[in-house]
Amino acid sequence: MGERILAEALKKEAGPLAELEVVSSGVAARYGSPASPFSIKVLEEEGIDLHEHCSQPLTQDLINESLLLLCMTQDHASIAEAIFDIREDQINLYRGFMETPRNMEIPDPFGGSLELYKETLESIKEGTPSIVNHLKNLV
Repeated sequence: MGERILAEALKKEAGPLAELEVVSSGVAARYGSPASPFSIKVLEEEGIDLHEHCSQPLTQDLINESLLLLCMTQDHASIAEAIFDIREDQINLYRGFMETPRNMEIPDPFGGSLELYKETLESIKEGTPSIVNHLKNLV
């Protein structure tokens, strides 16, 4: 969900921000799994089609090609830092650029209720503008 929400936000920006590619991967993901039905449903309500999404694991090649690595939880960030070679200041929490977040982490809703997916989406949407603003300083 974070990938698509951030990609949509960047499309609305001018210049190089609109050209950035947002890629989703996971520290425990396999190749080719579809998005969960609740992810599809909540993004559909936002006008975003997630039917073609396929999961992929985080790899060193993805990290090397990335300007920024955004993690939903500190545990995900710690796992990535333990396994991969990550540049200084390359990794951050998705909500980590917010000035005063009520919660820095976005728990994984996988296996949870539709309501949990909606709450997760709201947390993602709330954190997205601060990422866009941060990226404006990087590109």
